[in-house]
Amino acid sequence: MKEKVTTQENERKFYLSEFSYFDGEFDVTFNIVDVNFDRQTVTVAITRAGRISQDTFDLLRDKEGKLYFEYGLFYENKIALDDFTEEN
Repeated sequence: MKEKVTTQENERKFYLSEFSYFDGEFDVTFNIVDVNFDRQTVTVAITRAGRISQDTFDLLRDKEGKLYFEYGLFYENKIALDDFTEEN
């Protein structure tokens, strides 16, 4: 049961966290809507060029065990969950 509590705590930790970066053309802002550790997915709201969309990506781990997802036309950008900050 302890593992389930840890999973729920992690999901709450990331909920609505925000991360922004410049993709070479526009500033892109990501807000985490859901992190599902059972399915290994992350759902984010994406704001780019004044448009808001939502997408779900595979949740991956790098060599150090840090969580990230790949974003971009060719999934060339690694967006680390640790780079997200809690917004009020």
